[in-house]
Amino acid sequence: MLRAEQIVAAVADAAERWTDADFPPRVRATQAIAQRTGYTEPVIDYALDALFGSIDRTTLSTTIASELGAVAALDGFIVREGRPAVAYRGIEHVAIVSSDTTIGVAIPPFAFALCAKAHVTVKDRADGFVSAFGATIVEERPELRHAMRIETWQGTDDAASRSRLEAAGAVVAFGRSETLSAVRALLRPDARFVPLGHRTSLAYVSRAALADADAAREAARGLAVDALLYDGEGCLSLHAAFVERGGTVGPPAFAAHVAAACDAAGVEFPAGYTGDDAVTAYRRSAEFRAAQGAGGVYPGRTGPHLVVLDPPLDEPPPLLRRTLALYAVDGPAEARAFLERHAIALEGVATDAAARADVEEFALGSGASRLAELGTLQRPPLGGEHGGAGRILPFVRAIYR
Repeated sequence: MLRAEQIVAAVADAAERWTDADFPPRVRATQAIAQRTGYTEPVIDYALDALFGSIDRTTLSTTIASELGAVAALDGFIVREGRPAVAYRGIEHVAIVSSDTTIGVAIPPFAFALCAKAHVTVKDRADGFVSAFGATIVEERPELRHAMRIETWQGTDDAASRSRLEAAGAVVAFGRSETLSAVRALLRPDARFVPLGHRTSLAYVSRAALADADAAREAARGLAVDALLYDGEGCLSLHAAFVERGGTVGPPAFAAHVAAACDAAGVEFPAGYTGDDAVTAYRRSAEFRAAQGAGGVYPGRTGPHLVVLDPPLDEPPPLLRRTLALYAVDGPAEARAFLERHAIALEGVATDAAARADVEEFALGSGASRLAELGTLQRPPLGGEHGGAGRILPFVRAIYR
């Protein structure tokens, strides 16, 4: 049997090959992902660079060690101070249900489940992306061929999917609430379930980030990238930002900076769609309010994106593609009240590096599992606890003596 460090090396070496934009499997996968999602090639390249650039030996090893004590705990017993010695064994059967939107979101749990020496079944999407990466791992270590099964299913009513899920001792599933409920209903009572449902993300821009025009433009650039990547469809896509009053650059001037930044980001990351009726209706309502002197509207000049200043607080934020609502606030208390009023499920909160302690406290209490600096929200580190869950812990059981 392979040692854990050998599996880590195989996964990392396979990922390194995928960092090359000219690697033939990556070229084919890029085309297939574009066909499935509609995302443009610059957006897909960004996603693949971020994903595979984060999967290296050091990060895999340190993440495993931080959760289990040492990578060697996957091979045998290790000594723990003040506690019994412990070893970890992979759950016999692990199932992972891929997301229908976010590119490659199933690959980190797939990688860690392999490192745990579990037998892994992945529900892949029509683009065959996970399957292609799995094939590269097998090229590095042919012994891992029998540790993975990567398939496409039609849904939880499909016979293959039912059998895989019913046999699994641990399941990670991405999807809508109804999908997660259907998956949960198939699991055996002792199965571990990590449901990762549809969520959204927001930003908080403190007045310190609006101290001058240069700082405001930098913050606006971060908002634009976080909002427009993946056409605003990912759980780490921004749809709302709270902008503090009291800075040298006020919310209306900052909104203009954000609009300009979105136009620039729209060139760097072109839209994969041409607009839709829901965004058009939202823009028209905002234009009507602006005509009455309430707020502002900034439609995209380089693509179908939209920035709206001060939409009604009694309405939830627009969870629409490439649409960002800016809310002027006096402090985090107003942002907290807005979240509570609309019961918004958050994945991430982005804020500026100079954010105060009360802003960080707002982020910590928001229910989000990721706190990031503006402009980095869509590039989560491999070692982070996506969805608030551990990376390898869901796929192992402990044996102590």
